[in-house]
Amino acid sequence: MQFRHEWKIEITASDLLALRSRLMVIMEHDAHAANGGYNIRSLYFDTPTDRALREKIDGADRREKFRIRYYDGDTSFLKLEKKSKLNGLCNKRAEQISFERAQLIANGGIPETDEASPPLLRELIYKMKTQGLAPKAVVDYTREPFVYPPGNVRVTFDRKLRTSLQCRDFLSDSLITVPAGDELILMEVKWDAFLPDIIRDSIQLTGRRAGAFSKYAQCRIYG
Repeated sequence: MQFRHEWKIEITASDLLALRSRLMVIMEHDAHAANGGYNIRSLYFDTPTDRALREKIDGADRREKFRIRYYDGDTSFLKLEKKSKLNGLCNKRAEQISFERAQLIANGGIPETDEASPPLLRELIYKMKTQGLAPKAVVDYTREPFVYPPGNVRVTFDRKLRTSLQCRDFLSDSLITVPAGDELILMEVKWDAFLPDIIRDSIQLTGRRAGAFSKYAQCRIYG
């Protein structure tokens, strides 16, 4: 299992303009960002006691969270993801999930699985049955991604964060969401073994430091 480094830094609109102008000189937009960015909608899971939320707030060294995600309103390609954190490093596993299974889960159901089912889905279903893991909140935002091959660096800017507790409508384009933080902009920086100096220097901002921001935790406040 490969773990990556990750920084999360809250920035302002003026910071975004300055950073974008620097990064466009040395990095490229992600190939999937046809118009410079895309919308992400995720359905997050938690236990009846909100273990994932509490572990995030408490800063637990080892934690995990499950989510189902799709992009730009395209429900023909849905991803089931598990994000793990260990001593500040992160790992993400992902596999495709069918619309039918995703809708059943969003409705509060539990799909049937067998040994031929994808392993991550089997793990999710097992934890739904044994830990009470269930859909908890929808997280919706716009992302602008930049990539840099050396170090497998990815810098993203997330904004227009919105949320909803209407999990059953997760796959519907008529889902009603509400803002989850005025003018919030989050820069995330991810890399493998090393962060090239040219990137490190380009993202420096006076008075800004990496923190432990969580979009899921933020949305639970407003949801």
